[in-house]
Parts: sequence; C-alpha cells; structure tokens
Amino acid sequence: MSAHQQYPPGPASGAQVRKGGDKWTLILTRQLRHSPEKVWQALTDPAHLREWAPFDADGSLGTVGTVKLTWIGTGAAIDTKVMRAEAPKVLEYGDARWELEDVEGGTRLTLWHNIDKRFIAWGAAGWHISLDVLDRSLAGDPIGRIVGPDAMRFEGWPRLVAEYAKQFGAEPPKWEPQAGQKS
Repeated sequence: MSAHQQYPPGPASGAQVRKGGDKWTLILTRQLRHSPEKVWQALTDPAHLREWAPFDADGSLGTVGTVKLTWIGTGAAIDTKVMRAEAPKVLEYGDARWELEDVEGGTRLTLWHNIDKRFIAWGAAGWHISLDVLDRSLAGDPIGRIVGPDAMRFEGWPRLVAEYAKQFGAEPPKWEPQAGQKS
C-alpha cells in the first residue's frame, strides 16, 4: 500500500469564510512543526511547490513580480502577480495571501484565498489535503502531491467537501467521477 493510500485526511477544521458577493474568502489556519524559513521556502520555491501545491510555478514566488502558475488539471498557464514577498512572514499573489507566524514549536500558517462561492467547499477540501501533504513533505515523510482531479477522486474528498460545506452554510458542488475513475 502506497503512502498516498495510507494517508487519512483528518476532519474539516481550522477554516472559516468571509462571505461577500460571488467570491468568498477562505481563511485556513494550520500549525506546522517547522520553522517559518522552512515553510517559506516550501511556499515560494518551484521545486518545493511541485511536492504539494495545486499548481506549478515557472519561477520563484519569493520576489515581487510576475510568474506563470499552471493549476493542476487545467493545463493553462496564468500570469500571476506576486504583490508582496516579505520573507518569511507574508506572501501575496493573485487571489491568495499567506501569513507565517513564528510560534513555539513551529509556524502558524494562515491562508486567505478568494474563491468563487460555488466552489468554496472544494477549495477548503483541496487546501486541507495540500497542507497535510506539505506538512508531511517538510517532515521528511512525503506522500506525493494530491491535487486537482486526483484529489477529487481521493477517498477522503467527498467527506471533507461535505464537512466544509456544512461548516460554511454552502451547498457542495455536484461532481461525479467519470466511468473507470476511482472514487
């Protein structure tokens, strides 16, 4: 059994939303057992991002400027502006902002991500899994990236989406795996 198959996502937790208009802001907070410097590198370095993030980057997110992000499953590269890169505290690009706070025993990592309200539960579930993968990767126990269509076919996906939808008072999007896909 692969590490991927052995990974059990925990319950939906550490998230809230700010509702307003067609885009809601997902706020997801995690305590990581790693230094802010180590977490910063994982958030900004393209090689590290390929281990856990739901996108690939053609350059470092650690400096202000423009990079191309390719969200897994879309195939389209999107020019994305990095507006703030204050290592190892604040990273802001596109519709996302990360804050890293040095706390005893590691880093409190907070993500703010503006997401179409119809897909807010998917966004929360996706980031939940991605941040679990990030934590395991930083701890030297990588399980491989679980993002995009792979995340949606993952065993824990429907439960996480339903739990976050309930927490947020949102309707989960309807999606069924295509024939031949694992659910």
